[in-house]
Amino acid sequence: MPRLSLAFFSAGALCGLSGMIFGIVMAASGDHSLSPAHAHLNLVGWASLALMGAFYAVSGAGGRLGWINFFLSTLGVALMVPSLAYYLRGVKAAEPILAGSSILAALGMLTFVIVVLSRWKTAKPA
Repeated sequence: MPRLSLAFFSAGALCGLSGMIFGIVMAASGDHSLSPAHAHLNLVGWASLALMGAFYAVSGAGGRLGWINFFLSTLGVALMVPSLAYYLRGVKAAEPILAGSSILAALGMLTFVIVVLSRWKTAKPA
């Protein structure tokens, strides 16, 4: 497996485990007010990063643009989830970090879209 794919899967698996622990803690406490942060961790972290890793493993794409995708996406998730949790708890000072991390995650997805679309040049007909 290429290192880029393994990096995406590693980050995604850590997000998945963290999301499960987060969910268990919410269930045990009976406080589900942070459900949106939990959902972002699972969807933007676990699901998106794992799917990106699968694409890179299957397609053979990667290179510098793939690593830029990895760093933008993982940094976006790593900053987004805690800042969203703080924001949901009423800490308005977290809003600029939340906004910036959302932009980072969106730039990561844009980079991924560019990589995916660039594969059309070398795609073989069925």
